[in-house]
Amino acid sequence: MLPEIFLSAPIAHRALHDKAAGRVENAPAAIRAAVAAGYNIETDVQLSADGVAMVFHDDELDRLTGESGPVNARTAAELAAIPLTGGGEGIPTLAQVLKIVAGRVGLLIEIKDQTRAMGPDVGPLERAVAETLAGYDGPVAVMSFNPYSVAAMAEVAPDLPRGLTTYRFDDPDAQALPETRRAQLAAIADFEAVGASFISHDARDLASPRVAELKARGVPVLCWTIRSPEAETQARELADNITFEGYAAALPA
Repeated sequence: MLPEIFLSAPIAHRALHDKAAGRVENAPAAIRAAVAAGYNIETDVQLSADGVAMVFHDDELDRLTGESGPVNARTAAELAAIPLTGGGEGIPTLAQVLKIVAGRVGLLIEIKDQTRAMGPDVGPLERAVAETLAGYDGPVAVMSFNPYSVAAMAEVAPDLPRGLTTYRFDDPDAQALPETRRAQLAAIADFEAVGASFISHDARDLASPRVAELKARGVPVLCWTIRSPEAETQARELADNITFEGYAAALPA
């Protein structure tokens, strides 16, 4: 089950990033800032060429660094040496992030679908995450848009809380998927099959009947991504907790 901590303090999206302050998304500085503020952290993992779980959102380097090309074409050492634009720090490994967090706040790890196919070609990244988390005793959970990744995590780390990241799958990126697959994903049809214990759903679609059904069953509903106090107030009418960025979300008293 999802640890209770994820239902208390808000979850900082890609950590507490603020590029103007030199804290790039998912950078060590953003991780440290979230811990210091008492926020839970949502972060992303990609796989390096040598099989190391790296904390980085995009599958390409272009947007967040001065380099280009896929993350998985570089080794962990090479990625660590690439400065994040606007922050100066290199791309961290998941192991480095665990050392910074050290169990002081909850860590919600999104396993990225590196093929963008939402299919069964998974395994190496999930194993790398499981191996890195072995022995970590802080509150942690994993999730993915790809149900196959969640199922793979069930195999390699059955005791680790896992969930599905969900939305309507109606954006341009999803159009490359077969219509039947998009419909299955949008319906959160794989929730039971992969042994998920929570969802993190698009805040714009919290009124979905399927979300309401899961919530009525006691399934924790997180949501993404909240960018203002007004949006937070609205989301909390339906969601158990928020993932936020761009403002200081209120901490529990």
